[in-house]
Amino acid sequence: MRRIDENRLESDLAYRFAYLAEFMKFGSEETSAIHSAAPLLASRVAGLVDVVYVKLFSYDATKRHFVSQQEGFAGELAADVESLTLDDEVINFRKQHLARYLGTLVTKPYDSKMVQYLDAVGKMHTPRFGSAAINVPLVQMNALLGFVADALHATIFDLGLDRQTEIRTLRAFSKLLWLQNDLINRHYAAELVRETSA
Repeated sequence: MRRIDENRLESDLAYRFAYLAEFMKFGSEETSAIHSAAPLLASRVAGLVDVVYVKLFSYDATKRHFVSQQEGFAGELAADVESLTLDDEVINFRKQHLARYLGTLVTKPYDSKMVQYLDAVGKMHTPRFGSAAINVPLVQMNALLGFVADALHATIFDLGLDRQTEIRTLRAFSKLLWLQNDLINRHYAAELVRETSA
């Protein structure tokens, strides 16, 4: 039986990721499956991003976050949710971020730099670490990640892979998204602890 330092899981990102990856059996086979899918997914990223933003525009609870000041965006923002369109400059800016994120997932090595990147994705949606004007509730992050997972799975099913490759690819992406989910949720948990102890 492996001994796990549970306190260290909360304070040491590399230790936490290594533990989760080992527990889920996310290793070289999974990263190889993800990287192998990159050339097939490349032409579909823009369509996947569009589908995600159409979904985000379907609810005021998710659309409202794009009328607040965006980290790194210096352009004009819509006055309110009703006037915001999918063609607005801020949405193109956000779409580029999502496309880069998806590209990073399928092309970069899963080393310490990648772990820090995945962790930063979780941080940036909380007001403490991202833009103070943006506070995306955890329920919206979970809804988004669940939708992205399903859309990504649908895209993989549509690639026409042989059955074994398809299974391997789907399982690899599922594990990856659960790892990402943990690295999002941990920052919301930390925010809650701070608020409670304040």
